[in-house]
Amino acid sequence: MRIGIVILPDQRWSDAQRRWRQADEWGFDHAWTYDHLGWRDLVDGPWFDSVTTLTAAATVTSRIRLGTLVASPNFRHPATFARQVTALDDVSGGRLLLGLGAGGIGFDATVLGGETLPPRQRVDRFAEFTELLDAILRGDGTTWRGDWFAAVDARSNPGCLQQPRVPFVLAANGPRSMGLAARFGQGWVTIGTDTEDLAAWWSSVAELSARMDATLDRVGRDPATLDRYLSLDSAPVFSLSSADFFAEQVDRAARLGFTDVVTHWPRASSWYAGDEAVLVDVATRLLPDLRRV
Repeated sequence: MRIGIVILPDQRWSDAQRRWRQADEWGFDHAWTYDHLGWRDLVDGPWFDSVTTLTAAATVTSRIRLGTLVASPNFRHPATFARQVTALDDVSGGRLLLGLGAGGIGFDATVLGGETLPPRQRVDRFAEFTELLDAILRGDGTTWRGDWFAAVDARSNPGCLQQPRVPFVLAANGPRSMGLAARFGQGWVTIGTDTEDLAAWWSSVAELSARMDATLDRVGRDPATLDRYLSLDSAPVFSLSSADFFAEQVDRAARLGFTDVVTHWPRASSWYAGDEAVLVDVATRLLPDLRRV
């Protein structure tokens, strides 16, 4: 099992860099940050750009993989984003994982003056965003005119260090998005379904995993070629409530066929509130064994 951690971009770099260095030194497999212009009630507090944050993180780490969880077309265009992706992959020495999603409602959906799209249209846009980004990163000189995006001779030279491009980790719960993950993804990430009952949440995760199996079978893809990521903290109980609870959740994810899990660095309050001492305990005492699950 590979284990990752999300570090929200809500601290000045003078404070935040400690966390990225520590995650690398502890041996976490990947570290992520949210790609939002503002997120939920934290929009009223400090918040920093994800690409800049990950670029800085790349300069203070040496082995850990770094990623967006997740970037979306709410405010990104594939042609400009492709340049940022190639630069970040280069600066990190080929350690970038690119999490992509359809984009939700809220601040990101409206801050540029647009209207919040209904789910079907968000997935339509996500499909086009993913296909065009894939084309630009794989080739050089991409021209495209779709329903949501246009590009004229969009370039990505010299290309990604990781060839043929950086790995895409697609967030997907619905059938169409799962189809995109099966087609374009090197990884798939799910958050389960929204519920206040932990057992019900795990049941939803099992059902979604089975749906992905069916999707891969339908397109004729070997399930072993798609990494499966589970965001543990979408459950109604914070995964780092205790070290023992975290170990139980990792084991449960492994038994459902997930190759990777992601937790969050505990915060003092609000989202992902918890005790940083639990994270330290997990990282220093349990992490080596958990990675062998």
